[in-house]
Amino acid sequence: LCKPCGVCYNLMMYQHMEVIMIYSMTGFGRGEFSNDAFDVTLEIKSVNNRYCDIIIKMPKKLNVFEERIKNVIKTKLSRGRIEVYINFDEKSYDNYEVLANFDILDKYVNVYREIKERYGIKEDLSLNLLTRIQEGIDVSYLKRGEEEYWEALEPALLIAISKISEMREQEGQKLKEDILEKTDHIKMILQKIEVLSPQILEAYKNKTKERISELLKEMNAAIDEVRLANELAIYGDKTNINEEIVRIHSHLGQISTILEDSDPIGRKLDFLIQELNREVNTIGSKSPDIDISNLVIDLKSDIEQIREQIQNIE
Repeated sequence: LCKPCGVCYNLMMYQHMEVIMIYSMTGFGRGEFSNDAFDVTLEIKSVNNRYCDIIIKMPKKLNVFEERIKNVIKTKLSRGRIEVYINFDEKSYDNYEVLANFDILDKYVNVYREIKERYGIKEDLSLNLLTRIQEGIDVSYLKRGEEEYWEALEPALLIAISKISEMREQEGQKLKEDILEKTDHIKMILQKIEVLSPQILEAYKNKTKERISELLKEMNAAIDEVRLANELAIYGDKTNINEEIVRIHSHLGQISTILEDSDPIGRKLDFLIQELNREVNTIGSKSPDIDISNLVIDLKSDIEQIREQIQNIE
């Protein structure tokens, strides 16, 4: 066994680390590669999309690599509308050779000599004369194998993927920070609602009891305390929002957990946002209080902003 060098050591350490990153679906990457035969420039740009939709624009001679290019991209980018642009220049001075066709030239030379002897021509054969023979010189264009093209194309592709992945990672980190900031704000609003809710219910009970007492006093009748308590209890159940608040806290906790997941998380977050909206709408419909209604509007605003950000997460 060899003693690990620095590169090998870093690779082994990387394999034992759990790398957790959030990726945006928006990004751009450019890769270039040149050798003696080709100059390659490859650009990838991506925007948000529910699926992985890859569109490649490239010279026809590279069409054979379309599926291979898509498969390489899919190993790193799992969602988004991904557009690939390939500029592939083949250096013409390197893809042909010029050869003398001596079988043809020998026959012409023999015929020229016979003509000279027959007619007594003293003029010598010249190079200029030989090069005018149509079949005397062959220009042979070299046919390149598929792998020779791929060996120039693949490095540019991998560089572009690396660049766009880096940009998507940076954008994803910003989205994560913004989402967590919004969830913290939602928690603050929920705390206000949790304080207001029992106060509002108690105030409603007292106000209702006062109104009934006044009405019964005018009618010289007594309050049925048991029935009043039952009616207020029923009202309390109808307007109780504790379960909704508990579920919202649970969903917020799940969002925080999912944001630490190493797998694509966009669809999971989208589902949780729908659940958050449902719970907040229920709170709004249950509570008749104007203060809570205003706080519900704030909640919806934060949730909508999170939803927009999630649309761009892979």
